[in-house]
Amino acid sequence: MEKSAKIYVAGHRGMVGSAIVRELRRQGYVNIVTRTHRELDLTRQEAVERFFAEERPEYVFLAAAKVGGIEANQSALADFMYENMILEMNVIHSAWQNGCKKLEFLGSSCIYPRMAPQPMKENCLLTSELEKTNEAYALAKISGLKYCEYLNRQYGTDYISVMPTNLYGPNDNYHPTHSHVLPALIRRFHEAKEQHLPFVTCWGDGSPLREFLYVDDLANLCVFLINNYSGNETVNAGTGKELSIKELTELVAKVIGYTGEIRWDPSKPNGTPRKLLDVSKAAALGWSYKTELEEGIRFSYQDFLKTPIRAER
Repeated sequence: MEKSAKIYVAGHRGMVGSAIVRELRRQGYVNIVTRTHRELDLTRQEAVERFFAEERPEYVFLAAAKVGGIEANQSALADFMYENMILEMNVIHSAWQNGCKKLEFLGSSCIYPRMAPQPMKENCLLTSELEKTNEAYALAKISGLKYCEYLNRQYGTDYISVMPTNLYGPNDNYHPTHSHVLPALIRRFHEAKEQHLPFVTCWGDGSPLREFLYVDDLANLCVFLINNYSGNETVNAGTGKELSIKELTELVAKVIGYTGEIRWDPSKPNGTPRKLLDVSKAAALGWSYKTELEEGIRFSYQDFLKTPIRAER
């Protein structure tokens, strides 16, 4: 991308989108276009078509999405599928109609099968059944990346997809029921520390294995890929390292300074038993992450302390 190219970041107020904007500015890109949800509702086809016809961005980072943890995904299956699928199709289709040079679609590692061989390679997509607790969201994301692939095949576009592992960092969502595991733990242990609670109860049994990537590292990869990668197959974004949810809770408690007991509620779902990405493709392209997990949690906690706790967007 030229430093003066017009770049549209969809979802710039979210954790991923805001990190991409920070990274673009850090690298000297000066013509960044953004719109708030109030200014542009991406689920409204006519509004999206009008925006692209007027602005005609040369490059698009599609980071907008309706996101949430296990509870949110289970309680709003239809909403997660509809909103994500509609906004993806509107943005990708309008980008193609208006001659966008390159588009990067941001997905999620939940697109991969529940029992996929670990670590999960990009080519394991659609090889077996999805995890039921986030199936609706995964299906919507798979539709978005497949639409990019089909446009490439049919019309010769240069649209790519990136599949991040679990993300965390500045501008995260700390809603008590609609956040992902790491920000939920930060809020829960902070409140337990402030209220001098003797114990904190966490979902499941703590056995699932998870991988976490600091969002500014993802943003760096996103800009790297739009400048250095073209292809129909998605690119995994992660660290290649994993730990159990039990180990994660202990690490969060340590960073926050909570010294009470950690209890587990096995009546609550664990989710996918293991979810580790194979990141050899990104490594072969010359990219690797920089922020280790404990350091990233410390950065995130400092952001939490200075940022008003936001409800679900």
